[in-house]
Amino acid sequence: MMRGLVVAALAFALVPTSSALADMSRDSGPGCGLGKLAWAGTRGQNKIVHQTLAATTNGTFGSQTFGITSGTSGCTNDGFVMDDQKVSVFASVNFENLKQDMAQGRGEHLSSLARLMGISAEQQGAFFALTQEKHAVLLQSEATTSTEMLIALNHELSAHPVLSQAVIR
Repeated sequence: MMRGLVVAALAFALVPTSSALADMSRDSGPGCGLGKLAWAGTRGQNKIVHQTLAATTNGTFGSQTFGITSGTSGCTNDGFVMDDQKVSVFASVNFENLKQDMAQGRGEHLSSLARLMGISAEQQGAFFALTQEKHAVLLQSEATTSTEMLIALNHELSAHPVLSQAVIR
């Protein structure tokens, strides 16, 4: 009698879980990003091989996180990352690329950072020049973290005669 009650209770408890799993199986893969775009439309994209290829592509290029934070690559940025954390997440994930872009005073990652920081398109040239000019201050050593870089960048922006007015905080 007791065993029958336990089996019935387990079956009843698993009904919501099975419907949740059924809803998950309707997803066509690992979210968004370059991997999702590259493997979209392939036959059997719900199969594990295609999902693995898409997830591996996203992981290799970091495109899913970039897509979520920037709202590109089939991703949305409508709540996955809180607005006040987007800059930190983006800088952390794209730190190596940002260091290169800052040294050159231009680049896709630096442009994305500027947009996330609320710097208008008209002010991006000044922002790029500032990051190139202050590169050694922003990235004092190989051990500098993305958080330390952002603190230094915010300090430099607040002291800049034009950009201190342009940044939306």
